[in-house]
Amino acid sequence: MHWIDWTILVGFLVFLAFVSIYIRRYCKSVSDFLVANRCAGRYLLNISQEMVGLGAISFVAMFEMFYRSGFCATWWWLIKSPFFLVLTISGWIIYRYRETRAMTMAQFFEIRYSRNFRVFCGILAWLTGIINMGIFPAVAARFFIYFCGLPETIVILGQSVPTFAVIMIIELSIVLLFIFLGGMIVIVVTEFFQGMFCLIVFLVILASLLWIFDWNQICTALLQAPEKASMVNPFKTSEAEGFNFSFFMMQIFVGVYAYMAWQGGQGFMAAAKNAHEAKMSRIIGSWRQLLQILLITLLPICAYTFMHHPDFADKAQLVNAAVGTIENPTIQKQMIVPLALSRILPVGILGLFAAVMLAGTMAADGTYLHSWGSVLIQDVILPFRKTGFSTRGHIILLRFSTAFVAVFVFCFSLLFRQNDFLLMYINLTGAIFLGGAGSVIVGGLYWKRGSTAGAWMGMLVGCILAFGGLLIRQVWPDIVPVLSAWFPNSDFVLKNSNEFPYNGMQINVFAICCAIVAYLCGSLWSCLIMRRPAFNMDKMLHRGQYAIKGEHKKEVILPATGLKALLPTAEFTAWDKFQYYALTFWTLGWTVFFLFVTAYHFIWGTTDKWWLAFWHFKIELTIFLGLITTVWFLWGGIRDFKDMFKTLRSVVRQTGDDGRVSSVEPATDDSSRAE
Repeated sequence: MHWIDWTILVGFLVFLAFVSIYIRRYCKSVSDFLVANRCAGRYLLNISQEMVGLGAISFVAMFEMFYRSGFCATWWWLIKSPFFLVLTISGWIIYRYRETRAMTMAQFFEIRYSRNFRVFCGILAWLTGIINMGIFPAVAARFFIYFCGLPETIVILGQSVPTFAVIMIIELSIVLLFIFLGGMIVIVVTEFFQGMFCLIVFLVILASLLWIFDWNQICTALLQAPEKASMVNPFKTSEAEGFNFSFFMMQIFVGVYAYMAWQGGQGFMAAAKNAHEAKMSRIIGSWRQLLQILLITLLPICAYTFMHHPDFADKAQLVNAAVGTIENPTIQKQMIVPLALSRILPVGILGLFAAVMLAGTMAADGTYLHSWGSVLIQDVILPFRKTGFSTRGHIILLRFSTAFVAVFVFCFSLLFRQNDFLLMYINLTGAIFLGGAGSVIVGGLYWKRGSTAGAWMGMLVGCILAFGGLLIRQVWPDIVPVLSAWFPNSDFVLKNSNEFPYNGMQINVFAICCAIVAYLCGSLWSCLIMRRPAFNMDKMLHRGQYAIKGEHKKEVILPATGLKALLPTAEFTAWDKFQYYALTFWTLGWTVFFLFVTAYHFIWGTTDKWWLAFWHFKIELTIFLGLITTVWFLWGGIRDFKDMFKTLRSVVRQTGDDGRVSSVEPATDDSSRAE
């Protein structure tokens, strides 16, 4: 890191601090602190929300995958395109969830099921969230140590202190300060500026990579991969480490099932102006992700080229030597790409990428700290109170809760032993809540016969199986000697003595399937055996005679359902329809291409040369579209930014809008809501 790089990094941080201090004046109510008073437009919402996925934890996790799978991973991701297109254009989950006006998912659970279920899910979501987030600061700290070339220890007041701990303390403290200043309003605005900055920097970094590496060098390096672990031909990956065809199929299944269920960004889920803006933010988000996905793909591939091409052999030896000083084999795999990038990127570009990583890390940690701190107060403590807190007291409690989460994840990062790929760990820990949550959310929003009994059964089965899998994977090396003593002739134990045979993704899928069956059985038992009445969905969603003025256009009395929800509705403007059709034709075009190439391969076969030409074309096309979308999103984001503060200056705050079910008109009476 040159002084120029450090100047970029520090200057960017100072700018964010100035913005946070300036806009703290607009945080005047609990609704401001929790959901930015529900006044974010589609561009502002999408740019800010996408930053949550750009933390160091996400980058390093993707680096692990693409460093081993190359371009092949992006090919199998095309399979999910039609599935997620349907989810996106229909407003699946997000539209109806926003209609409930709930501030947290567990608040929706109380409206739909019961108060006890809300508290249970609040506790479960909170525990799952802080465990899932527990390694975020650790991964970020290690990244900055190795990428920036920082020493392992520094001297403070005459004492040698691990740099790892110091970086975590500094980063978490800055994020806490931003949250304390203005809650969700500060998060949305600072992450908006971070997102605008990253959009521009992505183009700069991509241009520098394509200038540093000749395409022939990349091709030569990728073709060195083993025959059945190809990095260019997705049909030759049967022996790829961890990230093969079955992994991506399971990832698609989990993604569809648990769509919108994860509460790490729960503030964004309720921050849109209305349900239509929430839906449109998802539609335009597919264009926003093009450059982001390309950068996350190309960075590890360039690092792989750097480590394996003869032209860079001397510098690659320095990286291998640095990796060799890391004791934990799992951490070694995580740090190869950051160490390589620190020797690839030139002065200035190095600082810009460090600023992107800092922005993403702060966005992810800030959003997660705010979410899990809010869930503890809103869904575990607040339901037990007959009356709400004062506005000032409520916000103070939210701040203390957020600080507690920060302390916990700091301690967890210091003590936890990583023994799996980051994506596996993230998927498995998330499954403790998501295993049952997907069925509970979908059933609650779309099935009037879904019952509280079914919700309890689905959630319990999903979390128990997922937590059991996490526990077994963590302690497996310690219990193998005991199992060997009990079952000395067991082929299963002997064959898998070093590592549990099932990875986090496989355990996750098993837990989800069992949870779906449990939810269906419990709900059918309630309606068929116990004769429970159907749920009043219109009242919960504020539709028809229960509609709230301003939530929908005048002509939209009942929003479209079924297949009609896949088409543009009366709420779509001409520009909305253009975006809708552009995304639809783009996605369906790639789907047809995927099916054609797949069929062609199995009939006639495809060559590595063809695949390399295709990947080169796809890179050029993405960069071209990225230039257009960058200008488009910057224009739309600035417009939404102005509209948001115009609203915040004039809106009348409602003190009762604090997350209690009594403040969101109950969807039904107690006799039909609770069992």
